[in-house]
Amino acid sequence: MKIEKTKTMNNKNSAHLPGLIWTIIRTDFKTRYHGTLGGYLWALAKPLSMFAVLYAVFSVIFSMDPNYNLNLIIGLFLWDFFSEATKTGFLSLQAKTFLLTKTKFPPWIVVLTSASNALITVSIFSVAVCTYIFVFRRPLSLLEISCFVFYVFLFSLIIIGISLAASVLFLRYRDINQIWELLLQAGFFFTPIIYPLNIVPHKFHFYLYMWLPTAVIQFSRSVLVKGEIPTITAHIMLLSGTAVVLFAGTALYRLLAPRSLERL
Repeated sequence: MKIEKTKTMNNKNSAHLPGLIWTIIRTDFKTRYHGTLGGYLWALAKPLSMFAVLYAVFSVIFSMDPNYNLNLIIGLFLWDFFSEATKTGFLSLQAKTFLLTKTKFPPWIVVLTSASNALITVSIFSVAVCTYIFVFRRPLSLLEISCFVFYVFLFSLIIIGISLAASVLFLRYRDINQIWELLLQAGFFFTPIIYPLNIVPHKFHFYLYMWLPTAVIQFSRSVLVKGEIPTITAHIMLLSGTAVVLFAGTALYRLLAPRSLERL
């Protein structure tokens, strides 16, 4: 009887998960921009202002590249998605302590939904940039658009893997958040966002691609700007890297979550 009751309760909880996830996403979205005059436009202001500054500074240096402005804004928005989503993921469990202690549901849902605001922003940008390219540059094929959506999806999985591990580590080691901030600062310049990849000696490209944001940004630029689909080998490497990060993050979360969550 007890086993049947437990199964019934688990089934009921599972049935309510989609509604719970939607409620958390909607609440986070409303809370973040509630009371501001700019509202959701503030989410777009940071990468756009950064684009204006960097373009003004570096457009002269890389004036020989006619696609520099488009490559720059694609790189900035994808990097901002990665940066904002992971930083929110780090603090997700700590920030939702009040919810986790009052309601019974899997804590990993909080981690997954923490990237929702950043995902909404990059989704709006994706529609805007594809529309711009289609109208002012060249027609985009369904395959090219599908590839770009696929890269954003893989980027989301990478973020989830990092966030799952980092959210439980942060409950134990608070300094990890500051370390990640420093890594993001270094990662921004390590990733070919403000400079073209071709100015880096080819022998170093492998190391740049080991940093997965480089692969996602470069593949996205390739299909949207150049209309070139990366090789099967390149896709396998990106898929493998994504799988490793997601698996490692999930494993670390499952290992540390029981004790780490006791600190809430």
